[in-house]
Amino acid sequence: MRSAQQRQGDWAEQHALELLQRHGWRLLDRQWRCRWGELDLVLCKGERLLLVEVKARRAAARDGGGISALGSAKGLRLARSWSCWLAAHERWRHCPVEMVAALVTLPPAEQPVRWIRLEVSP
Repeated sequence: MRSAQQRQGDWAEQHALELLQRHGWRLLDRQWRCRWGELDLVLCKGERLLLVEVKARRAAARDGGGISALGSAKGLRLARSWSCWLAAHERWRHCPVEMVAALVTLPPAEQPVRWIRLEVSP
């Protein structure tokens, strides 16, 4: 059984995914795990890849809506996880990739998703 926090994260991921799919992105992987961590969403559009780290927060979150959770340790885990994903998905190895964070405010607040480009190198 999933905890309330996990269900909120699932909702936020689904919300971000639906927004991206409306703009032509196609889901390749969701909650992909390896020894280094998890990749929330991996999508493609043509030959471009998009890695999305989703952060779900209440409207009054003290951490900037999830920004403080995107520090150097998280960046290192993302880079390592991304390297593992690429090793398991050779077809995509040479495609350009963009990494973003989707900061999603949980209901009942109705704020737009904040998108932040991440500088993470595998």
